Amino acid sequence: MMMDMLAFESHQGLWNSGYYSQLFGIGGVMITVAILMLSTGYFGGIGAPFAPYFWPYLGQVPKKREHKRPVRVYMDGCFDLMHYGHANALRQAKLLGDQLVVGVVSDEEIVANKGPPVLSMEERLTLVSGLKWVDEVIPNAPYEITEEFMNTLFKKYNIDYIIHGDDPCLLPDGTDAYELAKKVGRYKQIKRTEGVSSTDIVGRILLTFKHKDADDIDEKVEVKPNDELKSQLSHFLPTSRRIMQFSNGQAPSPCARVVYLDGSFDLFHAGHVEILRSARQLGDFLLVGIHDDQSIRDRRGHRPIMHLHERTLSVLACRHVDEVIIGTPWEVSKDMITTFNISLVVHGTVTEGISAGKIDPYAVPKSMGIFKIITSPKSITSVSVATRIVDNHEAYMKRNLKKKASEDRYYTQKKFVSGD
Repeated sequence: MMMDMLAFESHQGLWNSGYYSQLFGIGGVMITVAILMLSTGYFGGIGAPFAPYFWPYLGQVPKKREHKRPVRVYMDGCFDLMHYGHANALRQAKLLGDQLVVGVVSDEEIVANKGPPVLSMEERLTLVSGLKWVDEVIPNAPYEITEEFMNTLFKKYNIDYIIHGDDPCLLPDGTDAYELAKKVGRYKQIKRTEGVSSTDIVGRILLTFKHKDADDIDEKVEVKPNDELKSQLSHFLPTSRRIMQFSNGQAPSPCARVVYLDGSFDLFHAGHVEILRSARQLGDFLLVGIHDDQSIRDRRGHRPIMHLHERTLSVLACRHVDEVIIGTPWEVSKDMITTFNISLVVHGTVTEGISAGKIDPYAVPKSMGIFKIITSPKSITSVSVATRIVDNHEAYMKRNLKKKASEDRYYTQKKFVSGD
């Protein structure tokens, strides 16, 4: 065996060291031509018996890679009150293909099948388009995968597979919305992200706020202790693996212009996407600081609707974000600027509330001349989103009761699904 290995290595030397270059004269060219002729049977059948002796060497010549059409997968949804569960579903869908096309269900279809949406179509399109795994978006998609729409996906958008989670998606008549895709063998399933849903978020808001006026919505609801606990309870089980799945995993280069923007990023919305886009355009690397729950409560009078790790995943899923600081300090210090090599600290004109603190959190970057106020592209805030639900609480209570029944059935019947 050792002799065979040595013999093979000596032959390898013909290609990898100086031997081949010594042969690469007229004689070398003749040998190469002879090998090709023998291996292709050029000499009237003589080549076939001898070809195997040369195949090991010819196999080292790199083969021309065949061009294949990218696998395109499709996933749809309402994507109302966008959260990390939506983002994780689309992340999983992208792993099943090369390009991810996302259908955003129309307002009319949501009303007919689930109840009134909280966010407009424009806002939902901004959120979906802002996710790092999404390649293309189809607005006003139908809730049901009809035969006509399925053929449109296959022919117009070159979709290979239609994706949905392992939780059932039923139409008002009780039938499966993806039945046709399953019948033609073009359906693939991913694992549902447990611990959060739009229904759950609406419930948290309704249990947390009582006033309809936007100016008063910061006041906490006077509820029973058990209800207050329930309103702040998250079923999310954060793991390091999940954060790694969402992270870019790349550090800035030493000469990169690092831009820093901080905030609560509660109820991640279209305004967040747009301000993050604006901040990213000012440098090479966007570092986002996310304040912890207690800091927000101390300064604004109530805890955020979404907990720290939930908000972290929502920010990490945004295509404009390169890295986050989980539980960032409220004040931007000189040490922090040095540690992360921050070139510019920015803040938007639209804020989530007035800080109760007397100390300017941006005093240091201002004194260093590296602070900049940027105009917020949208006026939407987490408070204004919550206000929409509180203003129409009866409709959302009815919607939640309907959805909660189906979610309870899922958790009662759920089984372990590998993957994710």
